[in-house]
Amino acid sequence: MAEAADIQGTGPSPARRWLRRTITIAVGAPLLAGLLQAPAATSPASAAEEATGSKTVDVSLDTLAPSAPVEGDTVTVTGTVTNRSKKTVTDATVDLRVGPRMTSRSEIEQVTGRTGYRRDSDPDPVEDAPTVAIPRLGAGLSADFSLSVPVSELGLDEAGVYQLGVSLTGQTSDQRYDRVLGIERTFVPYQPEAAEKKTQLTYLWPLISSAHVSAETATDDQQTPVFEDDALATELKPGGRLDQLVSLGKDLPVTWVLDPDLLASVDSMANGYRVKDGALHVPGKNQAVAERWLNELEKAVQGRKVVALPFADPDLASLAHRGKDVPGSLGHLQSATALARGTVETILHVQPSTDFAWPADGAVDPSIVAVATSAGADKVIARSDSVRDDLSYTPTAARPLGSGSTTAVVSDALLSTAFEGDMVRAEKSTLAVQEFLAQSLAITLEQPEKRRSIVVAPQRVPTVSQAQAMATALHGLSARRWSEPVDLLAAAAAKPDPDASTAVPGSSRYPKKLRDRELPVQAFRDMKTTRDELNDFKVVLTLPYRVVTPFGNAINREMSTSWRGQARSAAIYRSNVLDYLQTLTKGVQLVDKSDLTLSGRSATIPVTVQNQLLQDVHLVLRLTSANKNRLKLDGGDRLAELPVKINGGHSQSVKFPVSANVNGQVAMTAQLYTDDGTPYGQPMTFNVKVSEITATVMLVIAGGVLLLVLAGVRMYSQRKRLAARIAEAEEAEPDMEPEEARTEPETEARPTDAAGEEPEQPSDPTPDTGPESADPSGTGEKVDR
Repeated sequence: MAEAADIQGTGPSPARRWLRRTITIAVGAPLLAGLLQAPAATSPASAAEEATGSKTVDVSLDTLAPSAPVEGDTVTVTGTVTNRSKKTVTDATVDLRVGPRMTSRSEIEQVTGRTGYRRDSDPDPVEDAPTVAIPRLGAGLSADFSLSVPVSELGLDEAGVYQLGVSLTGQTSDQRYDRVLGIERTFVPYQPEAAEKKTQLTYLWPLISSAHVSAETATDDQQTPVFEDDALATELKPGGRLDQLVSLGKDLPVTWVLDPDLLASVDSMANGYRVKDGALHVPGKNQAVAERWLNELEKAVQGRKVVALPFADPDLASLAHRGKDVPGSLGHLQSATALARGTVETILHVQPSTDFAWPADGAVDPSIVAVATSAGADKVIARSDSVRDDLSYTPTAARPLGSGSTTAVVSDALLSTAFEGDMVRAEKSTLAVQEFLAQSLAITLEQPEKRRSIVVAPQRVPTVSQAQAMATALHGLSARRWSEPVDLLAAAAAKPDPDASTAVPGSSRYPKKLRDRELPVQAFRDMKTTRDELNDFKVVLTLPYRVVTPFGNAINREMSTSWRGQARSAAIYRSNVLDYLQTLTKGVQLVDKSDLTLSGRSATIPVTVQNQLLQDVHLVLRLTSANKNRLKLDGGDRLAELPVKINGGHSQSVKFPVSANVNGQVAMTAQLYTDDGTPYGQPMTFNVKVSEITATVMLVIAGGVLLLVLAGVRMYSQRKRLAARIAEAEEAEPDMEPEEARTEPETEARPTDAAGEEPEQPSDPTPDTGPESADPSGTGEKVDR
């Protein structure tokens, strides 16, 4: 999508595209006399650029084949000429100009930067070579051309690099005389026979992407990974960037340079994954795409040299300049390096080399070299615009660096940057390929009697068009007339040139544009915060690996070189990782308590711990009394602690024995701790109100009970005496009828009131208990006693 946008941005306006007419002309074939241009009035004046002199017409070279011709070949050049001026071009011809043999790489570089025709350096058109005639070319219009010339007519005398120019000579409506109105230059590398000492050329083929996997995992036993987005699938699909890198690289003599995190991410996709969709996690739909890509990659790397970078490709320069002073940062590099080998072996079934470090753009200084080698790497891939050689030729890439314990593999800067920028347009790609081939031949011809080893380390994340241009250039070297491919391990082991520089560049020479794109110090502080919280969290878990692995990988991804130029995205990723970790840690917490009321001298206070995680946790719960004289815990002290083990998804209530001495309110604090005494989570505070029953109250209650007992005894004595008197009266009246004797005393003893009910006697005892209250209970929590 980005490449498509570039095309639209560099092309003509919609009005011009509507008016443009393309004219395809065969070699030597005249244009039809009746061919007419569109009326000038229909071409908007705003669409034509101000262009004069030799920049009036833009000459674009779309193809040059073969790219490295030999005797017997015919060189064919195709392209387009576009009138950039406001004037009509008439009586024009397109022709070829072949310059003299170039003698140095710097001369090639100078020609590359030239624009416009130069009479003192540009050669004349090739004699007797075919030309293309263009009678009229209106303002803003274009015409295609194709020229074919036998190599024998180009005047290539001996092996070397030659300038090849395509020019348009003609007139304009305001100046009626012939002159060069436009020219484009490229190069023809000419090596008719194989060189005796071929240059050994190593080309790195990087498979690196940005971070896509979050720290989150699904709740299943497999811990299905959760991706931030599904953008990686776009790169893996047929025609995608990573798909093209594998498809092109499998047929090229390259050294594969892999980020193990990319392999792990694609492997996770192939085995089932989920993708964030707002607050939800939806199933990923590209398992088959990921599985196909991994299978193709595994086939491509079999029998080839593979270099594994540390997991997630950490930014060594950022770590050296911004992060090494933040405690623990270097530990991430060590763990990332240790993880690299096993990841590649497990997924691709090849044994990679893990002793290479590759700083961004190959720029090094003493601190970068120190950091790069701190995790076990003893070879650093640098670049010649950082480690500079003051020599008239290009030395072998490998050489000892600094004290000699580290090997620098210095890639060639011109070759390594040959395919940066927009390679979508055919012209850009063709010119880049021809310059690459020309520079590689020039290296061989610098010292044809010596065999040297050259390394090319291109951009880390080439686009599809860049990768295609790189592949075209390597195919151009396939004849092996002046170079032969070797892998990176062989290049690192090559005999160093004794005159090559071994000095580590000072920090002052480190490019400012690279330093400005590094991760800030705050990024490493954020990583430390996440790491510290992870360390505190994992010790309470019974299955810590389920958390340590995904979060450890996420922290490694936070250090990735891919964040350069994406500061905002990097900050969001770091924030998401920390937020999710804190969400998990808060899954184990104390349940808030309301204030308590304690009646009595002793009781137990319950504190509830909740575990919302899917695994068991073990902690220590500590309860502290703010006033041990009023409320004591666990045998008379002001604090007590108890071990707690809570099953996943459950809560547990822990009871602390307490004893009260004095009435009043006491503040209590509950806090969870890890086994090593580190506080876990936030403390919880609540109040306990002590309402103790004092000795005076107990005496009053005892006196009341005693009075009740005495009253009962008195009533019992009175009733006993009354029964005795009745018995005596019955014995004293023997002549009375039995019926009367029985009813008369009863009538006197149990009179009734007006309602017919027996009145209550003053001596009847009161009930032992009153009726139950229907009022609601108090709002305070119940305390076990």
